Amino acid sequence: MADEIPDLLDSSTIPVAEGATWLPGWLAPHQQRWLADQFRAWAAGPVPASSPLIHGNRMSTRMVCLGWHWTASGYRRDASDVNGRRVLPVPEWAVRLGQAAVAAARGTPAPDYHPDVILANYYSADARMGMHQDKDEHAHAAVVSISIGDTCTFRFGNTRTRARPYADIPLASGDAFVFEGPARLAYHGVTRIHAGTAPPGCGLDAGRLSMTLRMTGLPG
Repeated sequence: MADEIPDLLDSSTIPVAEGATWLPGWLAPHQQRWLADQFRAWAAGPVPASSPLIHGNRMSTRMVCLGWHWTASGYRRDASDVNGRRVLPVPEWAVRLGQAAVAAARGTPAPDYHPDVILANYYSADARMGMHQDKDEHAHAAVVSISIGDTCTFRFGNTRTRARPYADIPLASGDAFVFEGPARLAYHGVTRIHAGTAPPGCGLDAGRLSMTLRMTGLPG
């Protein structure tokens, strides 16, 4: 199982907005634990976890990137703001994982979805993510987010403003969230980490891990 995600669970789907779907309980505890182990291996790889600088301020999360390295100025292959080394590639199992999440959200297979970047963020109890749009990608294909560890309050808004209307969603360990189409450029963020809510056996004793898969649309 060193390079293969275990079989996925069937789970319910909860529509949040047109194009946005919450998949609660999508991963079983042993699957969550396996993914947490992958994150630790990535963080011990060529480019360690770091907190990107945005508008002169450090993010409160610690990020590991695969496929492409993200900075506030866009994507690049090398982690020029960390140690200059090239990031690890996106593993094939992660592509299939993303396809499975999009298929579950759509209710139909998603062979068109080929994520080429993973942004994996670790949130400590006091970490947050401000409301923002994922608009650095050239392809506006689906964004897939997978949560492991402590429950967070995930605020999912509209495409026009950071203000209301928005929905506050308690993303728990094992949940997935998919947004595409009309919801692809919706503002979203994490307003709170609920410390002490990580379930036994999920692979994290504290904090939250968010793995986000995207298609950049960039060549090569």
